[in-house]
Amino acid sequence: MGTYRFLEDVAIADAAFCAEAESLEELFALCAQAAFDVMADTKTVEPKSEEQVELAGQSLDELLFDWLAELIYLKDLKSMLFSRFDIDIKKNNGYTLKASVWGEPADQKKHRVRVDVKAVTYHLLEVKKKDDKWTARVILDT
Repeated sequence: MGTYRFLEDVAIADAAFCAEAESLEELFALCAQAAFDVMADTKTVEPKSEEQVELAGQSLDELLFDWLAELIYLKDLKSMLFSRFDIDIKKNNGYTLKASVWGEPADQKKHRVRVDVKAVTYHLLEVKKKDDKWTARVILDT
């Protein structure tokens, strides 16, 4: 099972984390989980409502950026928090991602809201395979 951890002293006034997983799908799910954990206690977010996400990118860095940007967009558009991410990534001429994400409307009383994430940044963004593990580093603009 993969992990993520928040990075201290990487970005002032932003949230930074790194994630490690056995597969790309698990890595992207962990990055989404970390992003929403910045915003709220995701253990309190029930997977009541489903949204579909389909993306394409030339590189894994681009795909991860677009994935997190799309989730932040959905959060803002629908006032939703997400806690479950089922992802399928395929490599062709670039990469494609199809995902089902589940969550529920944001409720400050129920979800213990922390800080709003405005955007994902390209600063230090990285996806790479190291030995038999996939790793990512992400900085979010809060």
